Amino acid sequence: MKNLIKNFVIIVASLLLVAALLSFSSLTSEKPEEVGLSALVQKVNNEEVKEVVVEGDILHVTLNDVNAKPLQVKKELGQSFTELLSDYGVAQDKLAKVNVIIKEESGFDHWMSILLPIILPILLIVGIIYFMTRQVQGVNNKAMGFGQTQAKQAKPDDKNKKTFKDIAGAKEAKNEVEEIVDFLKDPKKFTDMGAKIPKGLLLMGAPGTGKTLLAKAIAGEAGVPFFHISGSEFVEMFVGVGASRVRDLFNKAKKAAPAIVFIDEIDAVGRKRGAGLGGSHDEREQTLNQILVEMDGFEPNLGVIVVAATNRPDVLDSALLRPGRFDRRVVIDMPDINDREEILIVHASNKPIGKDVSIHKLAERTPGFSGADLENLLNEAAILTVRREKKIIGESEILESIEKVLLGPEKRSKVMTEKDREMTAYHEAGHAIVGHFLKNCDPVRKVSIIGRGMAGGYTLSMPEKDEYYKTLAKFRDDVAMILGGYATEKLIYGDDQLSTGPSSDLKKATQMARAMVVKYGMSEKLGPRQFGENEEMIFLAQEIHEKKNYSEKVAEVIDAEIDRILDEALQTSVRIIKEHRKQMDELVKHLMEKETIEQEEFRRVMNDGVEEKKDVVVEV
Repeated sequence: MKNLIKNFVIIVASLLLVAALLSFSSLTSEKPEEVGLSALVQKVNNEEVKEVVVEGDILHVTLNDVNAKPLQVKKELGQSFTELLSDYGVAQDKLAKVNVIIKEESGFDHWMSILLPIILPILLIVGIIYFMTRQVQGVNNKAMGFGQTQAKQAKPDDKNKKTFKDIAGAKEAKNEVEEIVDFLKDPKKFTDMGAKIPKGLLLMGAPGTGKTLLAKAIAGEAGVPFFHISGSEFVEMFVGVGASRVRDLFNKAKKAAPAIVFIDEIDAVGRKRGAGLGGSHDEREQTLNQILVEMDGFEPNLGVIVVAATNRPDVLDSALLRPGRFDRRVVIDMPDINDREEILIVHASNKPIGKDVSIHKLAERTPGFSGADLENLLNEAAILTVRREKKIIGESEILESIEKVLLGPEKRSKVMTEKDREMTAYHEAGHAIVGHFLKNCDPVRKVSIIGRGMAGGYTLSMPEKDEYYKTLAKFRDDVAMILGGYATEKLIYGDDQLSTGPSSDLKKATQMARAMVVKYGMSEKLGPRQFGENEEMIFLAQEIHEKKNYSEKVAEVIDAEIDRILDEALQTSVRIIKEHRKQMDELVKHLMEKETIEQEEFRRVMNDGVEEKKDVVVEV
């Protein structure tokens, strides 16, 4: 419709322009004066005529007077100019003084002068109808192609294609997908053993772990047609469009078989059926039904492998996960320290990294980082190096980028009063002191009173090695460390001067204590039982709904146990702070002067000076 209006406007504007040019030319040219034959005869007798041009039945008369207007006289067809003047009684000597020019009119000009006034309007109308028909035809073509798939076929571009060599870590995941690539390259050695090609491969993992990157590597290694599409591209507001696109996608893949179809974020269409408000006729469910049929339905689906990726495998429909559809499920975990080191080496290969940077030490400082986080980390370090007008990325730029990725950029321009700075220093010192002297807390890496992101200050503590399990003792010490800032403010400034600063700490500590009770079975009173069941429900924008599977009496016990854990952790924090008040005051003094203290200086302030942390027995 937009193109139709655009073309119509162009046509109208062109016509107006032509009309303006014609009118301008007619205004600028001198228009002759039309007179009768008697007036011409009189001027010839008076010897006022200089030249007469005969053009058909029109006489163009030029007078001797230079300032006089040219005349135009119309005569009858078939009668010559000389005969005409003789009949009017003009003497031959008078006629001889007039220069007569006979201009013959060609047949083409004659016919064009007759036909053009008729043809031009017809051509104009036909042109407008043609353009309008073209636009309507284009709209019809789009409407007819509405149900066609939007999937794109990967091109074998040697410059940009990814291979398994470009993927660091995720060794088990690569081994799983390498088997599928081998099956596509040489299916005979598998079929001879009676093995069938897997119909589906589901890549599961947290965001940023490399699911889409692994799919790109499959496309680069397989050497077969590779169709890729997002799950959201199936879903439209019109009923049946998603199912039609699924059919079209698999038809294209079957024609190009053996082929691979990659559906990214399949949870957009693969959620459990019957959870929505639209009943069984929901558009998303129809699309899912068509995917199920195409993968393993009545008609065999030969030579097409479906690879899908999601970070929400818990919401997928059970029919989608059964053998015969997604035969193989590959979990891509967050990288461990060795994987992080390999990933950092890959991303650092095209960057000028300084000799003072230890990739292994950097991997130790980034527990919990995904592959995307590590790539972003080195990119932020490179940007910071350029801003500082340096040529080499140093350790300081990388360490600062870690904090930027975790917490956000520094807020050095934020104006704070001396009292606010002191309160922030005591708050962060409370976290650091409690975390340092409790043996199950992670080592304190950095303490700062410079705001980052939403935090007014921060205490950065990271484990020395990857942890896969968390014990009850660690939970207790972590809750005590989280409440360290609240306990310090209460001891130093009193109850009347408690600020809103510890609000996020209280929320985090409460969530951790509740998880200990209702999720991990770490309450002696309640025993080894999990309370509350999370069910996937989509109702009024609330995606997760907790089903209450316990009585009100048990709810009171849960609240009492949460209160007990928080109260004991607070008492532990208060005791640690009182025992080490001298170190705290010294740490606050350093923070007020330098604003930021690194791990080595923090240990010196604590009068520790050794790598091992002091063991403190906490009675809970």
